[in-house]
Amino acid sequence: MDDVCEGKDFSFPKQEETILHLWSEIKAFETQLARTENSPEYIFYDGPPFATGLPHYGHILAGTIKDIVTRYQTMKGHHVTRRFGWDCHGLPVENEIDKKLGIKKREDVLKLGIDKYNEECRSIVTRYVEEWEKVITRTGRWIDFKNDYKTMDLKFMESVWWVFAQLYEKGLVYKSFKVMPYSTGCKTPLSNFEAGQNYKDVPDPEIMMAFPVIGDPHNASFVAWTTTPWTLPSNLALCVNANFTYVKVRNKFSGKVYIVAESRLSSLPTEKPKQTVTNGSVDGPKVKTKGSSSGKTENVLDSFEVLEKLSGASLVGKKYEPLFGYFMELSGTAFRVVADNYVTDDSGTGIVHCAPAFGEDDFRVCIDNKIISKENLTVAVDDDGCFTAKITDFSGRYIKDADKDIVDAVKAKGRLIKYGTFTHSYPFCWRSGTPLIYRAVPSW
Repeated sequence: MDDVCEGKDFSFPKQEETILHLWSEIKAFETQLARTENSPEYIFYDGPPFATGLPHYGHILAGTIKDIVTRYQTMKGHHVTRRFGWDCHGLPVENEIDKKLGIKKREDVLKLGIDKYNEECRSIVTRYVEEWEKVITRTGRWIDFKNDYKTMDLKFMESVWWVFAQLYEKGLVYKSFKVMPYSTGCKTPLSNFEAGQNYKDVPDPEIMMAFPVIGDPHNASFVAWTTTPWTLPSNLALCVNANFTYVKVRNKFSGKVYIVAESRLSSLPTEKPKQTVTNGSVDGPKVKTKGSSSGKTENVLDSFEVLEKLSGASLVGKKYEPLFGYFMELSGTAFRVVADNYVTDDSGTGIVHCAPAFGEDDFRVCIDNKIISKENLTVAVDDDGCFTAKITDFSGRYIKDADKDIVDAVKAKGRLIKYGTFTHSYPFCWRSGTPLIYRAVPSW
């Protein structure tokens, strides 16, 4: 052995294979388990991978660390059973079957039959088991592949439900909502890590709309800005920054009175709107921007007369006329101004429109200000990314496809101030290629 080690042709991989062969020949792992059978048990839960893909560096790294833990505990005098497992549920399996069968919506699954869909999923979950066993064994890890477990086993699923039932009965879990990046293509929320995997520079509609202030002596309107018109039907509040100075200004051409942050006055269109409707679509004061929405500061006061300066804090509590009437049952608490420091003055108007089901800050602010509660939150977009029956004018429409018609509806109400195109970096689902949205999903 010494002679071999001193030779220049010594191969570590070959030496590893020699050791693996010896372990197999003397049944080293099985013998260790037999010898420690009566020792104190050390329980090690091994989070299972999907067998629909091949092992990669991350699996090998984690598996090596797990192997160190179990070997160490065995050396400390414990009996450590180690069973490999397979995660048979969730997105990777379903995504493959959806592509295979051309499934686009939940209705497609129901039409096929849930039993048939499940069988299709089961058929691929163990596709690469042999390759996994070969790679994991080659890394030197001691783990039992013959007595493995699968999350689709009835006993496993029932054990998980039993554990959850115990937590529920003891009052240790409750149902609520969490706003998360959501893929309408895969019908599932994604982690923030996944959401950051695929950004693209894309053009989106950019609009400014008016929210008339109830009881204002000048008939002023708050002006908010958004690049997601599809969220407007779910608007429940407007948010300002209590520390900003706001201005009430009159357009010298149209006579209309607006309220915006003083530092964002330049974002308002400075000429009298000359909007027409061509083929039912908006053809008005358009702008094309790249980056944050901003206007020119020169000559802005040639178009506007400053009537009053207001602190952001003084605006809190003021009520406004809703843009749409879909949530009038909440009018007792909704459609009013709140304040939060997440409102910035580097884009928009310094007034943010809040749709609590479709924004993390929107959700938090509306909960904190008791505009909604977690119990009465209505998510008016279904799992496929289509408006629910609640949004009667756009029910069943895919949200991004409805953007243009929603802008047209805002214009028809006389509430459109500016319409344009905004090019920005936007996250897309790395599996389906569809744009991600932020959506409240039920969570325990």
